[in-house]
Amino acid sequence: MTKVDSNLQLDKPKDRYKITNWSDYNAGLKRRGSLTLWIDDKVSKQWYHKGPAKRGGQMVYSASCILMLLTLKATFRLAFRQLAGFAESIFALMGLDLQVPSYTQICRRQEGLKVPLGISGRLKKGEAIHLVVDSSGLKVYGECEWKVRKHGWGKRRTWRKIHLGVDEKTGEITAQVLTDNKTDDAAVLVDLVDQTFNEGVDINKVGTDGAYDHYHCWDMLVEIDIEPIIPPRENAIYQVDEDNVPTDHPRNRVLDIIDEGGIEVNRKGWKVQSGYHRRSKSENAFFRWKTILGEKMYAREFENQRTEAAIKAAVLNKFIQIAAPKSVKVA
Repeated sequence: MTKVDSNLQLDKPKDRYKITNWSDYNAGLKRRGSLTLWIDDKVSKQWYHKGPAKRGGQMVYSASCILMLLTLKATFRLAFRQLAGFAESIFALMGLDLQVPSYTQICRRQEGLKVPLGISGRLKKGEAIHLVVDSSGLKVYGECEWKVRKHGWGKRRTWRKIHLGVDEKTGEITAQVLTDNKTDDAAVLVDLVDQTFNEGVDINKVGTDGAYDHYHCWDMLVEIDIEPIIPPRENAIYQVDEDNVPTDHPRNRVLDIIDEGGIEVNRKGWKVQSGYHRRSKSENAFFRWKTILGEKMYAREFENQRTEAAIKAAVLNKFIQIAAPKSVKVA
């Protein structure tokens, strides 16, 4: 049984931090609302499709054109018809003679669109990162929270789960997977790790919560030489061999540390020693997602929802790259 030291200070005052780059951070926050982040002078050269002709109807607009319009839609929370009018007014003010796709065509082209996450070069060329992983729900349709608390939820209420892999140091999203609301978190961990490697980012640690406490998660990470920082469940038992002797599995070593007791080596002490609390950076990413881009999904088809989620992850990466606070502990 896990031991907890009785001398732990439960009423420890909260740490205070001070932002040291307030001037640059403030300017970056203002830039997040600038249209020049998404529209520049090259837009006219990349607007129309230039690929080889194929049988049947020809493609008129390029993938980068559709991607830019969908990025504007996600950033400014526009409906498709509003998006078409918004783009037309911008091009009129810029003096560009560009035809805007119809709102139905933008919606159709959303399916299967390839969306780069836009990870910064310093992250790809830098040292191996501590990847923190978590998931959260994005509502598709359903009642507001007040109605649910007051009268209960209806049968058409549903949501999707967005799984994110986040660099705990910079807050950039290195991987994202959208699933239905019944998919287990642990089943997606390998996809998040693979996506991060495919983006050219190396990993030395992966931090998760107890939902990922499955042997296949531990074994997968250990096999590729990544340190797993996964808290065993409260009722966790040791893995034993055929002779009923505990093995040298990494999870067993964590249980040994926890079960020894004492203020530095109990469960809370292990979290401090292992850096488990850095996992809260993934929760910060979800907070930014839902505050800036909303907690709903506007697409109705699942493939379109995947594209929408990838675009929103790329938007958040762009935002964090131009406006990131630097804080130091003051008390």
